[in-house]
Order: sequence, then structure tokens, then C-alpha cells
Amino acid sequence: MSFHGGLIGVIGAVALFAWRRRIHPLSLGDAFACTVPIGLFFGRIANFINGELYGRAADVPWAMVFPTDIQRLPRHPSQLYEASLEGVALFAILWWMAFHTRSLQRPGLLTGVFLTGYGLARTTVELFRQPDPFLPAYPLGLTMGQMLSIPLVLIGLFLVLRARPPAGAAR
Repeated sequence: MSFHGGLIGVIGAVALFAWRRRIHPLSLGDAFACTVPIGLFFGRIANFINGELYGRAADVPWAMVFPTDIQRLPRHPSQLYEASLEGVALFAILWWMAFHTRSLQRPGLLTGVFLTGYGLARTTVELFRQPDPFLPAYPLGLTMGQMLSIPLVLIGLFLVLRARPPAGAAR
């Protein structure tokens, strides 16, 4: 769950930088949030190339046999699903919001959309991704990635609601 841990470190670094430079932390967070999907995209492509974090066994026509899979089963290329959702789709949404709406005038909105979008994308792709065998079972059959994404979605929704324009304001 390196993304979730890395996110905590980045939040701390952004908060410290914003405090030292007297910048609104949520405004700085919005700028960072718009760029993160690019890194996520390339990270997931690297996971695909390295044959790591592959999906569950599948019989879909695009299923692949990964060289690192000792079972040699056709599997979902879940890294490509993640690259598409966490990378391309999330970047497109944030880019459109940043340049075609007044979202930059509402500190925290893009950060909230990013956190919500990432959490939902990750929760969805976890349905196709092979769970790590060394991690325990969680309630309702959830994976570790889904459990860690629930707080992201909740915090993201809080930030989106917090960033709503005042009643009667132009959007």
C-alpha cells in the first residue's frame, strides 16, 4: 500500500511548505492533485512492464499470462485498468475542472475530487486485482486497498462539500 503511505508523507511536505511560504495549503494541494495522475499512470505502466500487481485469473479475451506468475494462468491486466482510471481518466477530469470551471477559486475542490476519484478507482480495480496472499481477510471480503481507500473517499467528499461556493454565487 505504498501509495497511501506516500500520500501521508506528501500531505505533510505540502503542509510544511505551504506554512513556510504562507500559501493556502488546500490551494497548493489542488495544484499537486492535478499532477499526481500523471505519476500514477507511469507507475502502473511500470507495474505492467515488470509483471507485478497483476489481476485475478480471468477468461476474458484480453487476459494475459504474466511471466512472473508461477501458476501461469491468464489474468486481468489490472495494472492497465489502474493506469486508465487513476491516470488517464482522473487526469482528464481534473484538467477539465482546472481549466474549464472556477474550481481553482474554491480551495480544496480539486484535492477532494482527486482523493474521491482515486479512492473509487482503486476500490473498483481491486475487484480485478489479485490480493496479496500475506495480508489478512477483511470484513465483507474487502481488500487492503479497498480498506485504505474508504478514508480517502470520505475525506475527498468532505473537501468537495467544504469547497462549495456560497449560496447565490456564480459557478
